[in-house]
Amino acid sequence: MKSLRERFAQYTGKLREYKLAYSLHSWLNRHKLKHNRSLYAQYGLKKGRFSSIGKQDFSEPHSDIPWLDRPQAGEALEQQSDFLQFPKEQQKAIRQFVKDGYLVLPKFFSETQIDALDQEVERLLSADTLKFNYSGRKVMDAFRHSSIVDRIFRYPELLKIMDFIMGKKVTPFQTINFLRGSEQRAHSDSIHMTTEPFGYLIAAWIALEDIKVGTGELFYYPGSHRLPFVSTQDYPSGNTRWRIGPFSNQKYEDKIAEVVAESGLKKEVFLAKKGDVLLWHANLLHGGSPISQAEATRKSMVAHYFCEGVICYHEMTQRPALLELNRD
Repeated sequence: MKSLRERFAQYTGKLREYKLAYSLHSWLNRHKLKHNRSLYAQYGLKKGRFSSIGKQDFSEPHSDIPWLDRPQAGEALEQQSDFLQFPKEQQKAIRQFVKDGYLVLPKFFSETQIDALDQEVERLLSADTLKFNYSGRKVMDAFRHSSIVDRIFRYPELLKIMDFIMGKKVTPFQTINFLRGSEQRAHSDSIHMTTEPFGYLIAAWIALEDIKVGTGELFYYPGSHRLPFVSTQDYPSGNTRWRIGPFSNQKYEDKIAEVVAESGLKKEVFLAKKGDVLLWHANLLHGGSPISQAEATRKSMVAHYFCEGVICYHEMTQRPALLELNRD
């Protein structure tokens, strides 16, 4: 029998617009919100753990932003002794992350590791252990069903790099597997996975095959991570006290299209090779290109990581993030 979580993941009806539905879902997963008692007190947030939450609940942004988002982050990087412990190529990549909001780790995972991951996802889908979520494109949280996926998700060498970049220990949050490109318009992950203080989220995108033009290849705007965060307060989301605007995501992406047009930033496309890893900043604008090859795949896995010691929530759906804090 499907759990309520599984049913809601595939549900596409009107209930997704009501904040009460998310509050009920939070209550049913209340063990994943225990940590918020102390965090809410620490940051002066007077809200119930199951209540809706959004940027509007924080009157002023907290000053404890990640070190890489502070002025002179490049200079600060070179002064950190831990930085010199990374191989030269990874040092170069981390410098690019500070400057452009992303980095590439070529062939980070071996062909054997990637083949095992790809075959495992296919097996779980064939066995109906996993299904696509309501979007019809995303397979959520395969790591919960497979030690093979989980090992990649918690790969120590990858976590080490992310811990350093963020300046805090990261907490694995979710995985999303794709068989085809998302074709999603430009967006920032921060609208979907948000933190207070702001910026304590990082994403990893792993290529499970060589990516070719026309397959819905990933694109991003270098330097866009330094643009102001666009929250639901910055566009006509349609949110009310009780509801989430039914066209909030569409109107958000419309707003981002305006921001991109005004910024003058240039789009880059990532034609990854199998085993490559792309890490990106929470506020980097990115998306999926249109698919022009009808039967083409673009097999990949995205993993998101919050940081410890910060409030984690979902700005778009105005709900607290459900976290399992055991990283090992």
